Amino acid sequence: MKKMTKILILSFFGIFFVFSTAYASGLPKVIKIGGQGILSGSKADYGHQMIMGAQLAVQEINNSGGILGRKVEMKFMDSELKPSVATKNARYLVKEWGANFLFGIDSSGVSMALAPIMPELDRILIVCHGATHKLNEQLIYKKGFRNTFRISVPTYQDGILPALVFKDRSDIKTIASLAAAYSYGYDSWDMFEKTLKKYRPDIKVVAKTEAPFLHMDFTPQLNALMAAKPNLILATPWGGEGLMMLKQAIYLGLFKQPWFKVWFQCMGGSIDMAEGLTPDVKAGNFHGKLWATARYLWNWPSTPRNKAFVAKFREKFGRFPNYSAANVYTAIYAFKKAVEKTKSLDTQKLIKALEGMKVQAPDGERWIRPVDHQACYTVPAGRYVYDKSVCPNAYLSDLVIIPWQKYFRNPPDYQLP
Repeated sequence: MKKMTKILILSFFGIFFVFSTAYASGLPKVIKIGGQGILSGSKADYGHQMIMGAQLAVQEINNSGGILGRKVEMKFMDSELKPSVATKNARYLVKEWGANFLFGIDSSGVSMALAPIMPELDRILIVCHGATHKLNEQLIYKKGFRNTFRISVPTYQDGILPALVFKDRSDIKTIASLAAAYSYGYDSWDMFEKTLKKYRPDIKVVAKTEAPFLHMDFTPQLNALMAAKPNLILATPWGGEGLMMLKQAIYLGLFKQPWFKVWFQCMGGSIDMAEGLTPDVKAGNFHGKLWATARYLWNWPSTPRNKAFVAKFREKFGRFPNYSAANVYTAIYAFKKAVEKTKSLDTQKLIKALEGMKVQAPDGERWIRPVDHQACYTVPAGRYVYDKSVCPNAYLSDLVIIPWQKYFRNPPDYQLP
């Protein structure tokens, strides 16, 4: 009799736990997460990496019991890097497909278009790639569009960090830009120039060139740069455009010039870039002058957590993860943690839970700054090398690690460091 009573009590509490964590909280039977990114054209690999990162996270979460016992379902759409398409996608994902949470976004312009409509959709968006500082500084902090968060580093990584890396190089006296002709390219260069001149007022800007979005012939820009003979070039075209640009620079003989010391490729540490650059790095065509950074590096830090993530990713997809994959993976786990903390899908409760959250990413802890919803964490810069005993692809080595506190702009004034 006592044994039967004990069984009944345990059964009651088991039923009560399930009820309290699922039905009482109003959670649906399936939690839907909707993503979008670029799946077409020369930058399509970024969207495919997002899908892979999401699939890995969803698989892990579902295999471990879901979110409060609820399975997770994911749908991903092509943003085409167009704000109008991305806005239409977001409305479809929420209003027709029933997404409880949105993630993704490659383009700064797309992120700026989506943040203002998220309160209307009453959902949270976590941006995993689009880097403009205007998202966290202007739209979130100053204008109060608090449904949007960013899990990846902003343009501070592309402008301020390289300035700090090279400010003490005495052989760098002249600089030039090859900018992607939109906000990302302009903002990155502006931060780089201002920060570098703060430490090195002797530095001279000898050329400023730019290229339209989705551009493939960089010969005019490269010829102009070579005529100006800068010691350092900061370049922001990315993806397939970045690869084409660098191959054309090799063909024109830029890296052989004795006066040329450093090419810094913003976002150049992405896996698509590494894979495409491997033959030239292996052949020594960059003469050790190609430096880059990214929003996550698969080979840093050398911790059990990061190694396990890379190993799982490679086993499942046969490739190394880029930052789009790692950031989406982290964003989904941040959403999971927020839902488990609040036991709710109420947007305002989830916003409060995400503000100030410390979430474990493959590369370590990321702190979501409450005032501007910017995830704060460190990513190094490095020089491209090739060593087949380490990796079948070219990768960044000679890493320069500067803590994020040294180069992130800070509210409320966002002054440069």
